Amino acid sequence: MAARAPWTAWAVLALLMLASIVSFVDRQVVAIVVEPMKVDLAISDSQVGWLYGVFAVFYALAAWPIALMADSKSRKHIIAIGIFFWSVMTIACGLSRHFWQVFLARIGVGIGEASLGPATVSMTGDLFPREQIPLALSVFQTAAVMGSGIAFIIGGVVLELVQGAEPLVLPVVGELKPWQQTFVYVGLPGLLLAFVFLLLKEPARLQPPASRRASMRVLQGFYRQNLPAVAFHHLGFLSLALLGYAFVFWSVSYFTRVHGVDAAEAAQRFGWIFLLTGPIGPVAAAMFARKLSDRGRRDANIIAGMAAGCLAVPAIVLIQFAPSAAWAYALYVPAMIFVNAPFGIANGSLPVIAPSVIHAQVAAIYLFVVSIGNLLGPPIAGYFNEVVFPEADGVRYSIISLTLAFGVFGVLMLQLARRPYAAALDRMEAETA
Repeated sequence: MAARAPWTAWAVLALLMLASIVSFVDRQVVAIVVEPMKVDLAISDSQVGWLYGVFAVFYALAAWPIALMADSKSRKHIIAIGIFFWSVMTIACGLSRHFWQVFLARIGVGIGEASLGPATVSMTGDLFPREQIPLALSVFQTAAVMGSGIAFIIGGVVLELVQGAEPLVLPVVGELKPWQQTFVYVGLPGLLLAFVFLLLKEPARLQPPASRRASMRVLQGFYRQNLPAVAFHHLGFLSLALLGYAFVFWSVSYFTRVHGVDAAEAAQRFGWIFLLTGPIGPVAAAMFARKLSDRGRRDANIIAGMAAGCLAVPAIVLIQFAPSAAWAYALYVPAMIFVNAPFGIANGSLPVIAPSVIHAQVAAIYLFVVSIGNLLGPPIAGYFNEVVFPEADGVRYSIISLTLAFGVFGVLMLQLARRPYAAALDRMEAETA
């Protein structure tokens, strides 16, 4: 069982985390250049939100066929191709001249990034003992948080630098505006990382890959047997994801519109808060769940997600009433801890109740469901900004509305998931034994 040696498992996980950081930098950069991109492309808040939403649609749709391959084919090759493709598409966003060109390029970013999640869950299930999988995937989730924070920092710095620099003129392409240059520069590192993954040794599988037909039978049986647990789990974390994506996406605009902070400055400060405090949440939730589990709580993973949601709702709402930018930055510290806390344990709670031959497929289905929050959160908030709260500071009331509605619903769904999830865990451990 050399693949289970701590240094091997954690080294592979570290490389996967690096890929996740790069993916989230490329994913989140669109939120940093909202204001200058709106001016140059003459688009609305709703259209900007859909640039994030369309990413989520194709991210989710592509995850399923990729997951089928990840449960039987080389996962390192799947990830390497995915990184290369999403990096090229990020650069293509910067070379675009019209809204629909950016829109199509964002579809490509979503398809490429869909390779990472299912392949990572499949690899992790083969690298770590079952009882360590929730912690390992929660640690992996911190990379997503760090990637988001780094995206805002790097994006803010690059935007600040290129705003005062001479226009970049490329052959054939022509002149690139500052927001376009930002896309190009953040997309370049992934091209190198893709080749690094080709050097990785493919982890040995604990179970031989099943045929596609046999795999589908296992998958269908799993969902029939555990439908209440999985359905309430998915609905709960979907709702928390929706409010989280809306909150994060419009954060820079919140500072610029409500407190009059320059976009580059707001992105950098928000990014540092995101980077330094956000990773605390997923790890703390996983450790809390592990402690509850050690005390005999079979629903520990669900309780940890519920607790994070209960804390995130008031933390986000309180920010919207901050009397100054300084107060808002301070209040973002606990908010970023709590809003990121549920999603490591959300992902990590599924492989422990599912057979290993369908880990990637279960991850893809969860990815599809939770991506609906990614799809709807930013554009719903953008619609509220335009129609329901069209005032200059209306973004704060849009976030309050979404947070209260979807936060409360998400926590209630997770409450309903507790008992069936505990039963599903008992069944899986009995079958494994």
